[in-house]
Amino acid sequence: MAWLLVIVAGLLETGFAVSLKLSHGFTRLWPTIAFCVFALGSFGLLTLALRKLDVGPAYAVWTGIGAAGTAIYGMVFLGDIVSTLKIVSITLVIVGIIGLQLSGAAH
Repeated sequence: MAWLLVIVAGLLETGFAVSLKLSHGFTRLWPTIAFCVFALGSFGLLTLALRKLDVGPAYAVWTGIGAAGTAIYGMVFLGDIVSTLKIVSITLVIVGIIGLQLSGAAH
């Protein structure tokens, strides 16, 4: 259950990163509100998960999901540049996330 919280928190991290971009420096109301909601939800779920998980793997998985998710969202929806190196790098991050999750699965 704790790993599920980390995964959802990582997805919310993607939401707060995208909302931060869309807020244009906190000058747009709804993206700013979305940023606050996603950030509070993400940090809150990570906090709950850390009651049961080691901080290193949990934080790395949370950050990795957020980074990979944000990069993918940017390429698909925001017109970010797509390159082979970027796709390979995101794939490596995802492989690392899976490995870290498996390393803490016994807890």
